[in-house]
Amino acid sequence: MNIRDSFYRHIAQTSPAPLGIEIIKAEGVWLYGSEGERILDLISGIGVSNVGHRHPKVLEAIHNQLNKYLHTLVYGEMILSPQVQLAERLAQALPKNLSVSYFVNSGSEAIEVSLKLAKKFTGRKKLISMENAYHGSTHGALSITGSSWLKEGYGPLLPETSYLRFNNFSDLEKINSDTAAVITEGIQGEAGVVTPKINYLTALQDRCKETGTVFILDEIQSGFGRTGKLFALENYNIIPDIIVLAKGMGGGMPIGAAVTRPEIASVITHDPVLGHITTFGGHPVCCASSLACLDIISTNGFLETIQAKGNWIKANLVHARILERRGIGLWWAIKLSSSTEVLQVLTTSLRRGVLSDWFLFADDCIRISPPLTISQEELSFGIHVLLDSIDELKS
Repeated sequence: MNIRDSFYRHIAQTSPAPLGIEIIKAEGVWLYGSEGERILDLISGIGVSNVGHRHPKVLEAIHNQLNKYLHTLVYGEMILSPQVQLAERLAQALPKNLSVSYFVNSGSEAIEVSLKLAKKFTGRKKLISMENAYHGSTHGALSITGSSWLKEGYGPLLPETSYLRFNNFSDLEKINSDTAAVITEGIQGEAGVVTPKINYLTALQDRCKETGTVFILDEIQSGFGRTGKLFALENYNIIPDIIVLAKGMGGGMPIGAAVTRPEIASVITHDPVLGHITTFGGHPVCCASSLACLDIISTNGFLETIQAKGNWIKANLVHARILERRGIGLWWAIKLSSSTEVLQVLTTSLRRGVLSDWFLFADDCIRISPPLTISQEELSFGIHVLLDSIDELKS
């Protein structure tokens, strides 16, 4: 049995038609297939490879940690230098009240921690999220994801959940003294890079303060430089009670975090103790990789290059069949007339060596979110392949 047959027989499939490309190497912004394919990654492994594939500084940090120790004991019991250093760096980079990190393995897990913290801290049960929000596929995260089709067949999910319309100011009145938490993405990712209206997030934050509701900001996709700022909250002058991080955080390694205020974090230490437990969360190798990732993104001038590349996309990704462009930094949604057109463009582009994708809740949009390290030449190649593929659309 060859590896392709084994893939379809023994790997649990998440869709009827996976891409099925056997990857033998990845470097920078390029993926290399077993049949000689060289593919430009315009989606960063869905927001993970923000500093590219196998960045030398990330590899060095991983190798250095491998020579010291791997797993020691469940999270929170041992003092492990990579964990402590990463928590310190995050506290320095975020607003000062966000000073305590709980490290996990993924964004979904970080969402689960945040929901538990909010319920325990407030003593309330009701959770509010946004329509067309995506927060993950675990039970709690799926419960607050703002689309019904992903939930079909998995109910009942968490009770007492409801939704607001993103950017609708009047809906904020639904937040009241019974609400444990409101969770929102600063920029709605799977809805197709929907940015907030002026003062919307500030108004949401203020309403949460008025009602004693925990304000959770999901920066799983928007964090670690994607918008041209280290964190998207810097674009909107807000300070959540909990910020949720993952994806681009690890430089390609699996790690997530819920970062919050000390008084919120402390609720899981008592009544009962061990209020949230993870075996592999904050794995030393993943934390070392994340520290390297932070170093790269925090290099003087790096974030400015992201803004410049985003401006170049806006100026150059122009076509009569593009109905709308939504984006910030190196994160764009390109709207065509239908999902059929999007699929045609994605298929043609992949055949020409460029990997792009659609969005869960905006299948009429093409996703563009390359590694932040992409060169101008590489970016130009990818965008022109997309434009040429749009040219080939059937009338």
